[in-house]
Amino acid sequence: MSEKTKVNAAILIIGNEILSGRTQDTNTSTLALWLNSIGVKVQEVRVIPDVEETIVNSVNLLRKQYDYVFTTGGIGPTHDDITAESISKAFNLKYEMHKEGYKLLEKYYKPGEFNEGRQKMIWMPENAKLILNPTSGAPGFNVENVFCLPGVPSILKSMLGGLKHLITGGKPILSYTINLRTVESEIANSLTKVQDNNKDVEIGSYPFFQAGKLGVSIVIRSEEQSKIDICNSQILDFIKEKKIELVNRD
Repeated sequence: MSEKTKVNAAILIIGNEILSGRTQDTNTSTLALWLNSIGVKVQEVRVIPDVEETIVNSVNLLRKQYDYVFTTGGIGPTHDDITAESISKAFNLKYEMHKEGYKLLEKYYKPGEFNEGRQKMIWMPENAKLILNPTSGAPGFNVENVFCLPGVPSILKSMLGGLKHLITGGKPILSYTINLRTVESEIANSLTKVQDNNKDVEIGSYPFFQAGKLGVSIVIRSEEQSKIDICNSQILDFIKEKKIELVNRD
């Protein structure tokens, strides 16, 4: 697969609570791992506040730049959940009650429970496609290449299975990790040589601290197992030469 046909995506995390540090973002990791597994590479992640103009501008910029955009957060029943209305404005679409979504939630809740606040969750851009929610009923939605998901991590995770048929990915991105008892400066030059010899493979080094000792994880990523194997072999060669210890990480 050539560079031009590789499929990419951006993730837009929406929420003041993420920016203030009150809530920890785990959705980026969940989404990126899932997208990698279906051959979509995440190339940009942004965290933005619940501000309409910022959401509109970010969505319009990212949807032109990337094959897919995934937003998380801001589609609940409260006053500060403004993602759906902002997406409508980004696409110049009418913001309206989704008829299919209304029927769905009407069945989901007991009589009398589907109040005005909950009805806000099925206001979305005109003709938006629903992303079904097996956990709490309230759906996400999709307009063109933009997919809007809730911010609650467990709910977002449960909705990914229903998205798979809507996303066309490339080859899944494979990954292999080598853990070493060393420091980055000791292997930097050797690792650069391996990277220079294998330009179409992504090689990263990440320090870790375990049992009171420093170590480095080298992560090799590629769509081809054979290319990972070649890099692994070249890395093992210089590790042996430098007498660096391989370690297991729990």
